Amino acid sequence: MNPSDQGLPQDLEFRAAIRAGLGRHPRRIPCRFLYDRHGSALFEQICGLDEYYPTRTEHSLLRRHAQDLRRWIGPCPRILEFGGCTPGKARYLFDALDPAAYLPVDICSEALAGSMALLGREYPGLAVHPIHADFTRPIPVPEGEGPLLGFFPGSTIGNMRPAGAVAFLRRVRRILGKSGAMLVGVDLKKDPALLHAAYNDSRGITAAFILNLIGRINRELEGDFDLSGYAHCARYNASAGRMELHIVSLRDQVAHAAGMEIRFRAGDRIHAEDSHKYTVEEFQALARRAGFDAAACWRDEEDLFSIHLLTAPDEEVCPPVRTGQSVLCPKAR
Repeated sequence: MNPSDQGLPQDLEFRAAIRAGLGRHPRRIPCRFLYDRHGSALFEQICGLDEYYPTRTEHSLLRRHAQDLRRWIGPCPRILEFGGCTPGKARYLFDALDPAAYLPVDICSEALAGSMALLGREYPGLAVHPIHADFTRPIPVPEGEGPLLGFFPGSTIGNMRPAGAVAFLRRVRRILGKSGAMLVGVDLKKDPALLHAAYNDSRGITAAFILNLIGRINRELEGDFDLSGYAHCARYNASAGRMELHIVSLRDQVAHAAGMEIRFRAGDRIHAEDSHKYTVEEFQALARRAGFDAAACWRDEEDLFSIHLLTAPDEEVCPPVRTGQSVLCPKAR
């Protein structure tokens, strides 16, 4: 179960991204670089916070509708999970779908290798083929028998701008082929106060997660950022329908990293992450732009979170099913 690798060595890619992102205005660093080993551990803590509703809500939906998924998807697919270094949610699919293989894709090789070792002990009969790669780019997928089921939980698709999300889904659509399907977790639009609490938690774990980005620069790229001189800022942009997360300089200061000097004025920002929120109809329209049909949708009773099943056009789908407060929506016309 050794991960297959793709692309530049991660240290060189990180250096190039930091030089490009901090050498321009506005300053921006791709959010995938938040997830080194320390960042991944902090994000796991975020997922357990009281204020952070997405993880527990998505777990509840997957647990409640696992057998519904089997009726829609069928048994023995090959599950291709994007961002699969922590396959906690995929376990619901393992138990319900009896997959032919599991193919997790993740950029953090250490986290991927560690979680795959644990998975091998828990599911010794499951064929696991980890792929160490950046899933926002074309990835190599090993051939195998059985249809592919793409799995993209956590509303990670919200970290992409809508045009980028469409481009990503189009690439995935080509990988999956006509017999494949895609299961996507999507955070729903809601009261901004709930969003603010989720991204500005009282324990400061989210702040530590975002600020770890400059800590990583210090550790890996000869950086000398004074972490006490920067703060985490997360705010909701209602017109764009997204949370915007930045690192903010608290004073005029100079930092060095990757062989360059970076001057900050008080209030200058480094964009670290976006998290787009959608209505069900907005996301289904986005999926159709990427060449998918919106076959089904599961939502919790409070309309906090949704899980979408996307299929290839013209595939037959089963009739809509109602289970309690959650509804499997009919195929969009």
